[in-house]
Amino acid sequence: MAGSTVTFMLDFIDTAALRLDSSDLPSSFDERGSGSVLLNISRMEKIERRSASGCTEAFRIAIIDFLAGTLGGVATVLIGQPLDTVKVKMQTFPKLYSSTRTCLQETFRHDGIIRGLYAGTSPALVANISENAMLFGAYGVCQTVVKTMVGKRVAEDLSTAENAISGGLAAIFSSLTLCPTELVKCKLQALRETSGKKPTVTMTAMYRSIYRKDGFRGFYRGIGATVAREVPGYFAFFGGYEGCRQCFATYYKCHKADIGILGTAISGGVAGACIWLVIFPADVVKSRLQVLDNKTTSSTLQHLYYYVLFQLANSMLRSEGIGAFYYGLTPTLIRTLPATSILFLVVEFTKNILV
Repeated sequence: MAGSTVTFMLDFIDTAALRLDSSDLPSSFDERGSGSVLLNISRMEKIERRSASGCTEAFRIAIIDFLAGTLGGVATVLIGQPLDTVKVKMQTFPKLYSSTRTCLQETFRHDGIIRGLYAGTSPALVANISENAMLFGAYGVCQTVVKTMVGKRVAEDLSTAENAISGGLAAIFSSLTLCPTELVKCKLQALRETSGKKPTVTMTAMYRSIYRKDGFRGFYRGIGATVAREVPGYFAFFGGYEGCRQCFATYYKCHKADIGILGTAISGGVAGACIWLVIFPADVVKSRLQVLDNKTTSSTLQHLYYYVLFQLANSMLRSEGIGAFYYGLTPTLIRTLPATSILFLVVEFTKNILV
């Protein structure tokens, strides 16, 4: 019996050795209990040990960032969708909804939870999964580019400003995946107000309707406003996140990768507040432009997109004042603090396991 146990242990060790390369092994072992071994290694140590690897490892890290963003996007939607619906309604129909509470009550009373507060969840899931997967995947790649340009060894050594630049560059790519899905989400969320009927249209039907009416170009209605919103927004987003992480790292006298759950959650909340305070006016214009039917503008102006964008913003300023650009900010901030905290917790947890 003892001999067979020893043989099994040796086979197990041989198998494990084949699956691990030397960079995965820690410099020291912490033995506890009856011969068990704990690999006492921080995420930062793993990052540093893998930094010398070539293109294959860089591709693997990009896939991990992509997967982490995907899981983070799912968590964000499940938590924040009701308040996102309220935000879109208040942005688009400020005269109908004077407060967050009124909008919540009226939406629940007329449309219920699923077709009301969770209207647009399917496209929101598609939007957030595609956006965050692309965003975090591109962010890692952009960090690598910036890291190479400034001559630093690992991305974790980048300054707050350098990370912010990486985030702004990554937002260009995420905008291309976000615009079509967010267009459908906004239309579904505002369906009752624009059609006067109880919302029964599915995501697939809405995609078909847009394509029949405007073709492929119709899915990118609002792309200019989306890019104008996303680039400075994610500059502030990742700048706020990395800056807050650095503050925690300085306070705890550790590396940013090792600040723990509370530090990561607070940093994520700060990032969410930063992005929405910067992008909210552009987001209001984008939401209205996407929800408004094409017949609300002349056929000539439909071909002059940026003129239409400027005309809409100017019209809002003249008729409703500067406050029009901040309708829906309250539910957005209430939603974004827990949502972005969860987003970064899921992202960092996933990366910590897989890196």
